[in-house]
Parts: sequence; C-alpha cells; structure tokens
Amino acid sequence: MAGADPRLAAHHVTGSDAPAGFDPHAPGTPEAHWTRVLDDVARPVTAPDLLPSGSDLVVLAAHPDDESLAAGGLLAEAAALGRRAILVVATSGEGSHPRSATHTPAQLAAVREREVTAALRAVHPGALLVLLRLPDGGLAGQRAALAESLAGVVGPRTVLAAPWRRDGHTDHDTAGAVAAEVATAVGATLLEYPVWLWHWGSGSDLAGEVVVRLPLGVEALTRRAAAQAAHVSQVHALSPQAGDEVLLPAHVLERFTRPHEVFIASLTERSATRHSDAAFDDMFDGSDDPWRFESSWYEQRKRAVTLAALPREHLGAVLEVGCSTGVLTSALAQRATTVVGTDVSARAVDRARARLAGNDAVTIRQLRSPQQWPEGSFDLVVLSEVGYFWQPDELDRALALSVGSLTEDGLLLLCHWRHPVDGWPLDGDMVHEAAVGLPGLRVVVSHVETDFRLDVLAAGAWQTPATREGLA
Repeated sequence: MAGADPRLAAHHVTGSDAPAGFDPHAPGTPEAHWTRVLDDVARPVTAPDLLPSGSDLVVLAAHPDDESLAAGGLLAEAAALGRRAILVVATSGEGSHPRSATHTPAQLAAVREREVTAALRAVHPGALLVLLRLPDGGLAGQRAALAESLAGVVGPRTVLAAPWRRDGHTDHDTAGAVAAEVATAVGATLLEYPVWLWHWGSGSDLAGEVVVRLPLGVEALTRRAAAQAAHVSQVHALSPQAGDEVLLPAHVLERFTRPHEVFIASLTERSATRHSDAAFDDMFDGSDDPWRFESSWYEQRKRAVTLAALPREHLGAVLEVGCSTGVLTSALAQRATTVVGTDVSARAVDRARARLAGNDAVTIRQLRSPQQWPEGSFDLVVLSEVGYFWQPDELDRALALSVGSLTEDGLLLLCHWRHPVDGWPLDGDMVHEAAVGLPGLRVVVSHVETDFRLDVLAAGAWQTPATREGLA
C-alpha cells in the first residue's frame, strides 16, 4: 500500500475480533478518504438488483456484529422485499476481551449470542439465526465444518453475503474464502463485505474489484442503527476495569453509519458461471484432447512460438491460468522452478495431474478464476486461451490480479485465438487491448498473425535478452 501504513503496530488490543497487526483504537484511514474513493469506484445498485425476485439471502458473519456493521442494511432491505433470510454466525465472539476480569469466555459467548439475536430481530424479524459456535480466532482450522454448514443452506438462487476474503482478520478471511468456494460450487451469487479494510486500507486495495454501493432508505438506516446498538458489549466498555475496554470506538463505527453499504460483487453472473463450468467439462465427452493440443500442428506451432517468445531462459515461479490438460504446463515446467496451473474443469484438472504426476515442482488446482486466485508471487503469469471466456468485469479483475501477483520484474504473457469466438462476451483482440494498457507494464514482445495474437508485458526495469548477456 502506498504511503504511510495505517496498520499501526500497537498490539495492546488482542481480542480476536481485533485483527493482528493494527490497532482499532488508532485513527486508521480517514472516512473522507473512503468517501472520495467510493464516489469513484462504487457503482450504485438497488436492493432488487442485489436480491432479485425468487432469491433468498444468506448472511455469513465470522463474529456476532459483523452482519450488523456491514450488512445490516441489506438484511433490512431483504425484509422489506419479502425475501427469506438466514444469518449464519460462525463463532460466538468469546475471544473479544481475553483479559477481562469480569467476563469469562463462556459468559462473553452467551452475551454476544443474546446481542446478535436482538440485532437480527431489529433488521429482519423473520430471519433464521444459525449459531455454529466454532472457535473464535480459529476458523482457519474449521474450514470443513464451516463449508458443510454453509452448503446446507446455500443453493443456486441464494445471494450469499460474507466477509471479504482480504479483510485482514484471519476469521474474516477464512469465512470469505469458504463462502466463495461454496458459492462457486452451487452457482450462488456472492457479495463480500469489508469490515476492517475501512480501518487499515486505502483505495488501491480495491483495485481490480467490482465494487457496488447499495443506498439505504430511511427505514433500513433506522433498523441498521438499532441492530448495531444491540451489540452493547462491543460498542461500549464492558466495565471500567482494564481489559474491558470498548472494541468499536466512535471512529470505527463512523464507517458503518454511511447512507449506503458497500459490497464486492465477486460472483454475480450465476447462469454464466454454471453454463461455462459445465461446458468445459462436457467438452471431454468422447475425447481426452478436445482442444487437439497434442494432435494439431497449429497448436504445436503456437506452443513453440509461445515458449520462444518468453524472453528469459529460466522462468522462476510460474502461474498458468486455464492450464486445461497441462500440455503447455509441462513445457513451462522444463524452464521453471515451480509451476501452479489452474483450471475450472475438473476433468481437465484430472488429466493435467495425470500428465504431470511425479513432478513435485508442479501443482495443479481446480479454481474458477478470477473469483479464486492462488496466493503468492510469480515471475511469470500466463493467460493463454482463457481471457475471452470471462465477462468484461471478470477480465478486468483477472488482469489486476495478474499484475498484483507479479514479482518486481515479472512477466505477463497472453496468447489468444483471433477468429470469432461464438457465444462468449469477448474475443482475443479485445482481451489483449485491455492488457496492453495496464499501468506499470510495458509490451516487450508482440506477435500478431491471422490465427492468434501473443503479447508479453514486463514489470519494472526491462533488459532484452541481448542486453542481459552483454551483447548489446
């Protein structure tokens, strides 16, 4: 993040609701900053846009109060629209005051469960409350249990609102990641809500995200305020004694009194998701090589051009998005230290894993990009024959994630078919034109012919192969 890091390292606040590495009592990012950012990047939407007719709402909270702070208005609007709603609270927040001399963890859990019950009645009296009572601060070790519980209440017509996967608190990040996996599996709509981002982050942290803003009516604002006030143990001190300090001071609460709520629309094209995922698997009916990667001389030549275009002999850490059956992956592995290949198709992933079995430097993962993106930094990101299968906003996000994944002098390679692509929103040239304008990168190799286009973009200081070898 550019500039001073508001994640002030004052670790005297150790409650599990307070993320490690920054202090909620410190001022953090001014609300005026977020007002400017959201005016620029957040697209206004209506409640029926987010909660269409026939949908139901499931809100996942890592701790009691997350839902009231960041999605209380959404719950109130769901009630006004007559949408059914379920609030799933993963932990009971028993770790919020670990040094309290007046409340044991069990007593805190009981208090906070009563508070969230009252808060939910304030915004959506007819909603169902599910208390999972998983360990506060320990969701990372409870992913399977959380996924199983969510899978029981989330279906294709569900709008699932969950903490943002990059919110900075381990429980929030885990809850968001699990929600994304469940939503992707069933084709649900996923809306992610930040909580702690507003304290430690800046506008640059939203780069590449699809951000929407839900303006709230007077009734929804009133109900949300009542829900937030119901969390007495968080918005007031438990007692005057040390260890019972207020966890959500006024400057933190200010970020949740906006006349709108903000969501990151991570998975909004449910029908497109289901169609595209199934379509890729269906292509393997009757063929182990539906793209003719191994039998087509066109594909063999294009692969040779791709490998020759890479301007470094040793590629380091490589990410290949859309690796399919792993033919290009195998060739990249011969010049790389490690390779991570991802594909949405389970059948493609199975074939890629079989092809690369025994190569410990290669990892193949079934992920739906850009909604699911591998962690880590890469010296090379490869987007080959994948960009036109995305919606335009998904392409923008994938490109932003690609840039964000690059090492200081990393490379981004794109290669795509240039003939018409029927039934998909983009074509190869559109994908490449979006990429060549990315800030911080410049095109260092470009190859365009009738059938396909290839571009290599470089970050940081660039040296040609001849320059690197002292030949020029």
